[in-house]
Amino acid sequence: MQDVWFKSLVWTDYRLAVLLTLILPIILLIWSWREKLESISRLLIIYWRVASLLLITVYLMIPGWQVSYITGFAARVLIPISLWFWVDLNDEIKDLPPSKLKTTLTSWRWAITIYTTLGASAMIPFLSCAFNEKAVDTPFCRVWLEAPWQFREFFHPNTEAEVLGFFGLLGLVVYLLYFVYFVFIRLAKQGRIALEQ
Repeated sequence: MQDVWFKSLVWTDYRLAVLLTLILPIILLIWSWREKLESISRLLIIYWRVASLLLITVYLMIPGWQVSYITGFAARVLIPISLWFWVDLNDEIKDLPPSKLKTTLTSWRWAITIYTTLGASAMIPFLSCAFNEKAVDTPFCRVWLEAPWQFREFFHPNTEAEVLGFFGLLGLVVYLLYFVYFVFIRLAKQGRIALEQ
């Protein structure tokens, strides 16, 4: 099967995703706990709840399930929203005294916002893969599945792809239930205030 011209861009995207959506937020969360900065910790915990859709997407991509193209796009849309949506957290973080942590967090927020916005825009043509029953056999769609397949070979070499996909699907159901609860109950009750009252 021939490679598509943008394969190296897709692999670069996965590498950037590991850095911006996994490594840096872990470092920032640990740093905020160490500094005892609740507003930053709270923002990052909200981020992790939303960004868990990226991990769910990886597990849905392992068996090549088409819904993974939609969840991948949705994650890229929801992540920047989750980082800037909360009025109280934005105000608290803005009012923090200057520090390396605050500067690093602000830089990361802007970097991940730009990255996910550009990524969501780039994913739009690939949403057609969600409606293509032969997406796994199409080089245009298949290129997005190669990194999750290597992830499986490294972390789950003896587990069937469909079993891992089932766990991804289970995660998606839980995610959707929480999302519905958030939109229709919590958001209606608290608005754009992150800290529970």
